[in-house]
Amino acid sequence: MELFQYPYMQRALIGALVIGLAAPALGIYLVQRRLALIGDGVGHVALTGVGAGLLLNRSPVLVAVIVATLGAITIELVRARGRTSGDLALALLFYGGIAGGVTLVGLSDATSANLNAYLFGSLITISPADLTTIVVLGAALLVTMLALRPALFAVCHDEEYARVAGLPVRALNMLLAVGTAVTVTIAMRAVGVLLISALMVVPVATAQQVTRGFRSTMTAAMALGLFAAGSGVWVAANADTAPGASVVLLAIASFLVVAAVSAGWRAVRRRRATTGTAVVEPPEVVLS
Repeated sequence: MELFQYPYMQRALIGALVIGLAAPALGIYLVQRRLALIGDGVGHVALTGVGAGLLLNRSPVLVAVIVATLGAITIELVRARGRTSGDLALALLFYGGIAGGVTLVGLSDATSANLNAYLFGSLITISPADLTTIVVLGAALLVTMLALRPALFAVCHDEEYARVAGLPVRALNMLLAVGTAVTVTIAMRAVGVLLISALMVVPVATAQQVTRGFRSTMTAAMALGLFAAGSGVWVAANADTAPGASVVLLAIASFLVVAAVSAGWRAVRRRRATTGTAVVEPPEVVLS
């Protein structure tokens, strides 16, 4: 724990915890809409923004926010016209984004180390200005996802029902697209654009193993994201490993453990059911 006496480790921990909370809070809506991989597509587009920022000597994070937001809105607009077109747009942005990013970084004076910091994350290089951006945008994203939870859930669960109910479906879809772009850009310094999608999806998939309602799944996913982020930074500090990779590996390890325990519990239930032994069921959780 002595390492956390240093300011750069404190910034790394705070940034990781904020992202660990915010990423699953948005990711649960993407999983509900079966768009779990959109984070990867937006991340590749954000890489183009990073390259443009480095080339123009502007803040790579702020430029990436703008470029990623435009890319996410484009994906959403094309997705609304049909599943096939949406998949094609995602694929084009996937490959075009990373190709554009690598090209622009190559044209700038940046080294490969600069590119790797955004591809795979570099928590220990987070500056006070970076931390301020992460905290402000992360808090705004978290508050928005929680405050608009009923409306966003309705849109993600059934767009037609939401439209009939009078909800602004298009505006809410755009909000999710912009939220995805913001999440990717603030998290790329922590886990990297190639790994951020995992932090948005894996805690949600883990929570779904043991919860039955949307609210409880969201709460559990945020708790798991917080655990993976904090533990990942601690493991990276003590084992001298990449923080972003450590965070994601711990999130995946949590999924495997919970899945194994859940499978074992279901096997016990089936065995008791066949032998006539009563099994106490957990209380139902109402969707909200």
